[in-house]
Amino acid sequence: MQNPNPLKSAFVTGATGLLGNNLVRELVLRGVAVRALVRSLDKGRQQFDGLAGVELVPGDMADVGGFAARLQGCDAVFHTAAFFRDNYKGGSHREELERINVDGTATLIAQAYRAGVRRFVQTSSIGVLNGEPGVPIDETCLRELGDADDYYRSKILADQAVLRFLARHPDMHASLVLPGWMWGPADIGPTSSGQFVNDVVLGKLPGLVPGSFSVVDARDVAQAHIAAALQGKRGERYLAAGRHMTMRQLVPLLGKVANVKTPTRRLPVPLLYVLAAAQEVYARLTGRPIMLSLATVRLMVKEAGRTHFDHAKSERELALKFRPLEQTVADTVGWYRSRNWF
Repeated sequence: MQNPNPLKSAFVTGATGLLGNNLVRELVLRGVAVRALVRSLDKGRQQFDGLAGVELVPGDMADVGGFAARLQGCDAVFHTAAFFRDNYKGGSHREELERINVDGTATLIAQAYRAGVRRFVQTSSIGVLNGEPGVPIDETCLRELGDADDYYRSKILADQAVLRFLARHPDMHASLVLPGWMWGPADIGPTSSGQFVNDVVLGKLPGLVPGSFSVVDARDVAQAHIAAALQGKRGERYLAAGRHMTMRQLVPLLGKVANVKTPTRRLPVPLLYVLAAAQEVYARLTGRPIMLSLATVRLMVKEAGRTHFDHAKSERELALKFRPLEQTVADTVGWYRSRNWF
């Protein structure tokens, strides 16, 4: 089942997030009326600043019933909200990950269906996939639960909840989009990428860490979500991972764009664990985001080389394209500079 009819109205969860706000803006540009779920009305107003075509809906994925009535009349639900703390706040959050990412997703798609919505796009993650280092990974390379950290585990379980719902409701259409490490403008959180940009530009990066990443523009991921709603196949996963990069490639590029000097020395893994432990203590004392957590170090070590993704399916079925990474980095830096973050 595909959906040839254009969208007229949509509900977006996680609307003030990096992906969510760029998705809201792209939908509005296409003439779609958007109901934007926000945990804070003040933050929603700050993010959208009276943008026409956006209705702010206060609510939280921990209490889907509290905003379920606002799903009525929407043509599609785009679920971009997720609980994600391990990698920039440190500590363990497994219970909250399951309550919000897993149970919240299951409740949301059920409430959307009850409200008459028949199109649903789930924001998954490249973390639900796994493969050998250096080998291209596609949507069929599913990760086993036993090989996942707590966040990746929650995303695997959330995807399974969506697919189970589809199995019970043949008239429901849902697709899953799998983003990589998202960068882009309007990251007021900031997310881990925005925090990384700020730390590098402000000279807080002590050295180069090992590992590789798949870097993608959030605006391209937003395009993938809309394409998945309009022409994606029911129950299918679509990669929107972006471009494989090592830290040795990414940091100099960021320095060149921002016109700042960046470190060249590599940090040994044992030192990274020490630095991460110290930063987690700092996070607990201040509540502020950190550049490096223990979860991040473990993930970098484990996933090194496993960020080569094959986008053939998304290119074929969604006509997905990626803008140059240099443009993404420049737009991200430019957005922060224009708001005097540095």
